[in-house]
Amino acid sequence: MARVLIAELQQETATFNPHLTQYEDFRVVHGAAIVEELQGTNTEIAGALDVFAEHSDVEVVPTMAAWAVPHGPVADAVLDRLIQEVIAAIKPVSDVDAVLLVLHGAMAGETEFDPEGRLLAAVRECVGSIPIVASLDFHAVITDRMLLTADMMVGYHTYPHTDFYETGVRAARNLMRMLKESAAPTTARVKIPLMARGDELLTATGRFGDAIRLCQAVEESPGGLVGNIYLSNPFTDVPDLQSYVLVTTDGDQARANAEAERIAAFMWDNRDLWMAELTPLPEAVAQAQETPGLTVFSDAADATSSGAPGDSNAVIKALLAQNYDKRALIPLIDAPAVAAAFEAGVGSTITIKLGGTMDPGRHTPFTTTVYVKSLHDGEFAYENGVVEQAGRTAVLTIGNIVVLTTERLILFVGRRVFQGFGLEPQDFDLVVAKSPNGFRTWYESIAARIVHLDTPGSASLNLEALPYEHCVRPIFPLDENVVANLRAS
Repeated sequence: MARVLIAELQQETATFNPHLTQYEDFRVVHGAAIVEELQGTNTEIAGALDVFAEHSDVEVVPTMAAWAVPHGPVADAVLDRLIQEVIAAIKPVSDVDAVLLVLHGAMAGETEFDPEGRLLAAVRECVGSIPIVASLDFHAVITDRMLLTADMMVGYHTYPHTDFYETGVRAARNLMRMLKESAAPTTARVKIPLMARGDELLTATGRFGDAIRLCQAVEESPGGLVGNIYLSNPFTDVPDLQSYVLVTTDGDQARANAEAERIAAFMWDNRDLWMAELTPLPEAVAQAQETPGLTVFSDAADATSSGAPGDSNAVIKALLAQNYDKRALIPLIDAPAVAAAFEAGVGSTITIKLGGTMDPGRHTPFTTTVYVKSLHDGEFAYENGVVEQAGRTAVLTIGNIVVLTTERLILFVGRRVFQGFGLEPQDFDLVVAKSPNGFRTWYESIAARIVHLDTPGSASLNLEALPYEHCVRPIFPLDENVVANLRAS
C-alpha cells in the first residue's frame, strides 16, 4: 500500500497592495475535512483525489490545506505560522511514500520573497528523499529553491484559468508514474526576461495558445512528463520575477533542454503580442453609454484575483461625472460602508463615504447618498463549487448604479458572486468585473462589448506605471533593448 500525503498552501501576492494578508484571510482545513470540502469541486485536490481513487493500493493522507484570495504581502508572522502549521500537520504522518503539494507559486511575505521554496525545503527535510510533486498556478515565480526541492512541478495550461481539476489530475498521474513506473524526472528551465499581459494570452483564441500546444505535445509524447510556461504574476515584485519555461522528461536531459529552449524562443519572438490594450475611463464610459446590450468593464487594476484590494471607486465616480443613465452593477470592498448600511437597515437612505478604504494612496473616498436595497450574511459559492464568506454584504444603490459592497476580500470574476446576492448580471447594461481576463469564461457569451480599462490600481496592466524595485532587470516591457539568453539550465 502506497501512502500519498496531500497538503496545500495557496495565495497570490500583489506586493504593490499596501494592505497585508492576515491569518484570518486564509481558509484553513485539516485532515479528512479537506476531502469532504474539496472532493467534487473544480480544484487541484479534487483532481488528484480522483486519480488516487483509481488505485486500490494507494492511501491518501490529507494533512492541511490553507488558501486565501489574492491580496497584499503575507504578514511575516502569519507566513511563519502557516508554514509551521503545515509542517506540524505533516510530521506525525511523515512516514509516507510520496507527497503532493498544491501551491500557487506567486506568494510573497513582507520580507520573504520565496515562501513556496521555503515550504518545499521544509517538507523535504521532514519527509526525506521520496517523490514530491507540486501543482502551481500559471503565474508562478520559479525559484532555484523550488526547482531543487520538488521532483516535478505541474502548472495550469489555460488562461483564463479553468483547468484547476485537470492540473491536479496531471500532477497526481505524474506522481504515480514515479511511484509505479520508476519515472526519473529530468527538468530544464529557461528564464525569459519578460512580463506578459493582454488578450493574445487567451489560450482559446490568442497566439499564446500555440505555445501551450507545444507544451501539451511534449506531455503527450513518449518520455514527456511536463511542459509548462509560467508567466509569473507581474504584481509579485520579487527578485525572481520574470517568465519561465519548464520541461520535464523521463530521464532525457538533452531533450528537456531542447524542448524548453524551443518554447522559450517562441515566447520571446512574439513578445510584442503579450501587451494589454487599455481604454481610458472617460472613453470607456462613452462606449458603454452607446452600446446596446451588456457592456463588461474589466477593471484589472483593482482585480482582487490579481491581489488588488478591491476598493477602487474610480468607475463609480466616472459614471456619475459623465451622467451615465443606464443600469450599472459594480462590486466594491468597503467594510465601513457595509457597517453603516447594517446600522441603518434595509430601506434606509444614508450619506456615506464610499471606496478608498484599503489603498488610499490610489483611491480617494467620496461622499455620496445611497439607498440600502438589501443586506446579507455573505455566504455564496463560486462557479467551481467552493463556498466563500464575503462577510456582511450590502446591496447599495446610487440612482441607476447598484453597488455590491462586501466586508471581506473575495473574487469578483464570475457571475455567481452577484447571483448569490439576488443580482443577475444579464439584467444590467454595464457590469464591472475586477479581473484581467478570468471573467471572460462567464461573460463572453452574454456581453455585447468588453472593455479593458486604464484605471489606477495596484494591479494595473499599465506595468510601466507600477513602482518595481526587485524584479529582474532589464526586462521587457519595462526596459528598452532587452537581450534574452534563452539557454536551459
